[in-house]
Amino acid sequence: MKNYALLESAEYVNMRELVEITCEKFREQTAYSYRINPRDKQSVKVSFEKLREDVRALGTAFISRGYTGKHIAVTGKLSYQWIVTYYALIASGAVIVPLDAEWEGADLANTVAFAECAALISDREMSAKSDVILAEANINDHILLCGTEEDGKETWQSLVDLGSKKIAEGDDSYFENDIDPDKLSLIVFTSGTTGKGKGVMLTQHMILSDIAEGLKYVQVSPKSISLLPLHHTFGSTVNLLGQLIGGVEVYLSSGIRYVLKELKAEKPTHLILVPLYLETFHRKIMANIKEQGKEKLVKNMMTVSNNLRKIGVDKRRTFFKTILDAFGGELQFVISGGAPITQQLIDDFDAWGVTVINGYGITECSPLISVNRNKYQVKGSVGLVLPCDEIKIADPNDNGEGEIRVKGPNVMLGYYKEPQATMEAFDSEGYFRTGDFGRIDEQGALYITGRLKNLIILSNGKNVYPEEIEKVFSGIPGVQDAVVYEGKSKRGLEFNSIVLEVFPDAEYCKANNLEDMRAYLQKFVDDYNRTAVSYKKVGLLKIRKEDFPKNTLRKIQRFKMDRTID
Repeated sequence: MKNYALLESAEYVNMRELVEITCEKFREQTAYSYRINPRDKQSVKVSFEKLREDVRALGTAFISRGYTGKHIAVTGKLSYQWIVTYYALIASGAVIVPLDAEWEGADLANTVAFAECAALISDREMSAKSDVILAEANINDHILLCGTEEDGKETWQSLVDLGSKKIAEGDDSYFENDIDPDKLSLIVFTSGTTGKGKGVMLTQHMILSDIAEGLKYVQVSPKSISLLPLHHTFGSTVNLLGQLIGGVEVYLSSGIRYVLKELKAEKPTHLILVPLYLETFHRKIMANIKEQGKEKLVKNMMTVSNNLRKIGVDKRRTFFKTILDAFGGELQFVISGGAPITQQLIDDFDAWGVTVINGYGITECSPLISVNRNKYQVKGSVGLVLPCDEIKIADPNDNGEGEIRVKGPNVMLGYYKEPQATMEAFDSEGYFRTGDFGRIDEQGALYITGRLKNLIILSNGKNVYPEEIEKVFSGIPGVQDAVVYEGKSKRGLEFNSIVLEVFPDAEYCKANNLEDMRAYLQKFVDDYNRTAVSYKKVGLLKIRKEDFPKNTLRKIQRFKMDRTID
């Protein structure tokens, strides 16, 4: 498999231009579709032309309200209204502060106050949290995304109607509004997997340059289903902007409980997901195969299929039709991001006929830094570094591994109201310190070893990256999640050895009559320890009864874990 020429990709000056040009190009095609009630047979379809009209109208209303330059908090579930709000706020020169709807009301209120927001736009279902935000952040301006007049609040639709009326009367403020693409446009609060998140300051130029560069590597396809939260840059920049530019019809999922039904009904040609979804799909596929007693047959078919592909014969869509039909039968590839993914998972989906394109990003870089390609993947890597970025591997060890540092047009302005943290985030040459440890090869492919904040420094001076060991055990059947750390005794004494903590896959255990998970996994631990260097051997195996603490992107929050061992 050889690399190939970069794809054509336009970079837009600002969000208004992106919406105008893209929606004109695909005006009669469907931009978004969704079901008002998840059980409805027919979906609502919104054309690119209608999308443009709504963004223009809402943007006009926002300008008339004086939102240009103001910080506006937006929170709620995935919806068409949320998406139009995202486009319209940025296109009208406001600063959007997208927030995680699953946070507690007090946390949302504190963040809204810290970000100095002038208004709140939220779901009607969040009324209790919204009341807390409005009271504690001293906000009077509140708009309901999917509300009605009966709610007694100002609604998204009323603002769209207001904007439409103003445009009909000759209001041209949306187009006359001067937009500086290098001014602050987004404040995105990071997930906080290792502690309290910070407010990352991004501009329109940063997010638009980032997605333009990403689309030089990845070719999107006609139909997708959106499942990702919009408060995160992977869910907005890649999922929204990338697909809008490509003229993709995006079906807005009603939620994880409906996704299997939606896949069959909507027949997506590609998906943009975090690894959790792929892991869940993989477990269900393997459980069904085992239930039918076809494990050996499918394994042999995968081997035969892979060998046939080596001589140019691809029978995957015939051999694995039943598996592909579960995804609607048209799925070609999945773009995976937001968290690490195992190579085994990538290889299995590839063997069945679905290419998994993984990449690497971080909120501070808008977020994409590197990505594999539709027809060119470097195994074990997170893909090729974007053409616009300069990568430096700081203080490399004997294996060429060091901290990954980035310089480019997609790198943040800094952290909101945290000048000290901003200064510490950049080195003396202006490179952003990602906090991730890795290496880059001669092809320009990037490899991630682990997170510097997760680095285990044993009392004997040895360094261990837990992700390296976690990869070994995460792919074992029956393991849903695995976390590695150095435990501490209740007396605070160092254990000076590696602890492997595992949360079992309940479905797999039940299907395979696995009652003693510890005994089952200990065999894998013993096999690993036979060849591992002494300081990387697992000294203690722990089995969890409850899932690890996670954020809404399903990343494990290590800082919330109890690491005591006695």
